[in-house]
Amino acid sequence: MAVRINPSILSADFANLETEFGRIANADLAHVDVMDNHFVPNLTLGLPVVARLQEISPIPLDVHLMIDDPDRWAPAYAETGAYSVTFHAEAAADPVKVARSLRERGARAGIALKPGTSAEPFLELLPEFDMVLVMTVEPGFGGQSFMSSTMPKLNTLSSAVRASGLDVWLQVDGGINDDTIAIAADAGADTFVAGSSVFGAESASAQIEKLRALAGEHTH
Repeated sequence: MAVRINPSILSADFANLETEFGRIANADLAHVDVMDNHFVPNLTLGLPVVARLQEISPIPLDVHLMIDDPDRWAPAYAETGAYSVTFHAEAAADPVKVARSLRERGARAGIALKPGTSAEPFLELLPEFDMVLVMTVEPGFGGQSFMSSTMPKLNTLSSAVRASGLDVWLQVDGGINDDTIAIAADAGADTFVAGSSVFGAESASAQIEKLRALAGEHTH
């Protein structure tokens, strides 16, 4: 199984983003957190900045929308050329319609589940999505501790994906580091968002390779 490492630019130096993107050029995708100060109690960046990042990034963008009303706003992020756009199940009025609108615009469609959100309602909808993001912290801020209590949910999704034979990535986001990446990989994750672990390292590129190797030892 392929392992993907997607560093979160939430932990990057926002005053030097082009340089910071250069530090992670060996990653698979760059994880871009869009927060609206409504769905989560934090405000980051919006559509114009994502569009500009798309132009300067050496790797594809993995956009994570932590915003209200993705039914209205998500398609525009796909139109920037983002490789993947993920929206929250808790915020969408019609998750299937949102996912289809993202695919129609050429992006992979991801759905994110907060720690308290059950996976069961979405198991029969897996063909509509290209990725399921299991949040391993409460969304909103970087640098939080990994919640191992979310691993049974990941196991459930992993079993369902394997049984279906679908190409659905399973992503984890929150508290991913040298110690926790193996736990998430054992539970079935194949796509890992790491923020402070990567950008806080002396060599971000070396840390990406280290995380990739650690995860690779534990993926099924």
